[in-house]
Amino acid sequence: MSARVRRLTTAQALVRFLAAQYTERDGVRRRLVAGTWGIFGHGNVAGVGQALVEYAELMPFHQGRSEQAMVHAAVGYARRSRRLAVQAVTTSIGPGATNLVTGAALATVNRLPVLLLPGDYFASHAADPLLQQLEHPTAGDVSVNDTLRPVSRYFDRITRPEALAHSALRAMRVLTDPAETGAVTLALPQDVQAEAFDWPEEFFADRVWRVRRPAPDPLELADAVAAVRAAARPLIVAGGGVHHSEAEPALKALVDATGVPVASTQAGKGSLRHDHPADLGGVGHTGTAVADELARTADLVIGVGTRWTDFTTASGTLFQHPGVRFLNLNVTAFDAHKLAARTLVCDARAGLTALTEALGGHRVDAAYEAEYRAGRARWERVVAAALRAGDEDAVPTQTQVLGALDAVVDDEDVVINAAGSLPGDLHKLWRARSAHQYHLEYGYSCMGYEIPAALGVQQAAPNTPVWALVGDGTYLMNPTEIVTAVQEDLPVKLILVQNHGYASIGGLSEETGGERFGTAYRRRAPDGTFTGEPLPVDLAANAASLGMRVLRARTVRELRAALVTARAATVPTCVYVETDPAPTAPPAEAWWDVPVAEVSGREPATRARARYDRAVTARRRHL
Repeated sequence: MSARVRRLTTAQALVRFLAAQYTERDGVRRRLVAGTWGIFGHGNVAGVGQALVEYAELMPFHQGRSEQAMVHAAVGYARRSRRLAVQAVTTSIGPGATNLVTGAALATVNRLPVLLLPGDYFASHAADPLLQQLEHPTAGDVSVNDTLRPVSRYFDRITRPEALAHSALRAMRVLTDPAETGAVTLALPQDVQAEAFDWPEEFFADRVWRVRRPAPDPLELADAVAAVRAAARPLIVAGGGVHHSEAEPALKALVDATGVPVASTQAGKGSLRHDHPADLGGVGHTGTAVADELARTADLVIGVGTRWTDFTTASGTLFQHPGVRFLNLNVTAFDAHKLAARTLVCDARAGLTALTEALGGHRVDAAYEAEYRAGRARWERVVAAALRAGDEDAVPTQTQVLGALDAVVDDEDVVINAAGSLPGDLHKLWRARSAHQYHLEYGYSCMGYEIPAALGVQQAAPNTPVWALVGDGTYLMNPTEIVTAVQEDLPVKLILVQNHGYASIGGLSEETGGERFGTAYRRRAPDGTFTGEPLPVDLAANAASLGMRVLRARTVRELRAALVTARAATVPTCVYVETDPAPTAPPAEAWWDVPVAEVSGREPATRARARYDRAVTARRRHL
């Protein structure tokens, strides 16, 4: 007797399959692919598009305006969902597919899962060359989708219907593997999407992907315990893996038991609440004074779920103790072995819990605790001064904007940012009240991430106040998903900070001898430089034209009132504020290596190179 089969197109089979996938961790089951974003063109409208109509009751659909933005929205959704649920993104061929590359890179760099379903050429080559098809003179199987290979954790082109089952299962494995996840791409040739096949019924059965919590190896754990016990000045650096693993309570338990202080990367901020006495705030180039001071003198640095980027290590200049060693607790062996570290390759929660139990009452010296608590108190005074507004009727500075927001939010609010000068100010100054509140995408620092990511977070947490903080430069990169927020009735809150240019890169340009060239949004002056009057661009009017409710604030007092109104709003709302461009955040506490011109006939570059040559001498290679 033959097995039961169902005759469906490849696209229909894929949608039905995706609707039957689930994740399970700690006994909690949830749907894996929660919905699909899409923009339709000739490469997917008659295949995946028709399948989404056919099975609309099984697969929620969200209409996007920019392919890149759809990926950002899906990444925001996955991060808020602790990587236990994802969204898919379907596009046409040609520019629709290549527009996915930036979003895919962001997802893979940040170890966040997203499923990409771009259309492709005819597998039969019956209609070559198609509209938008790339013709390669020596390789007939190459398409523009191959640009997604280096930024995908898994890639396949489905050139026959029967190949889908094998590849779809591999794709789900990568999406749900905490050590391997990132962007997953299934390129779908147009003819194959619409081709029918007799699919085994078991392909559509509910399937549960258990998300593992691998325990630490006993020998690695013993070595880690010995290292912690031997350290006089240990420091934990908490990365995004703490959040992905839901390991915040386990981290707190370890800190409460041992007194080891915690500094955080951009992705790890909020691993401890800001008011915990061992929370030192951000670390590295944009870190706090207290965190960086302790990092310079730490003899053991315990990285938990961090990739150790250059911002965290201050380009290899931060950890200066002569005998400093590293202990990396990470579910990914690739990251665990960085900085020549002792390794604890395991799930963050499982590893932290085991470490706490194995340390058996060990605690750092009381004098060390007193030292970092005093440093923390000093830094809190710096934060309060930066956030405080002396004149309620003055134009706010950027840090005073953060102070006004800090006064309005509570534990449940989510604050999203990715690029410009705001990440540095937030990393130094923001007081995270919960594990979910601080949502910084700084692995790829992608301008244009914030607004679409807010949509994804809002979908994942529908009753949560979600704030997207953007400067004018970032806003102009990618405002289109405001229309989607209006269409989907997602009450995201946008804080649009107008400072007439690329403030962060302008400052970096000045520091590195670039003289702020090409970083201001101004008219050309008679000498050809962009130093004339600010451009007469009304971004508030633009946001309003896309359907947002817009509140204009000219003073600190008006800003605070507008933020209160926005937080209570049930429709997408923008708070627009022009800021005093003078920098008011505390200066960088550690270096960042941006190479400076070695020779120049201009004095600013010559001075910058002299500073660079002095700074680079502090770099260490940890071997």
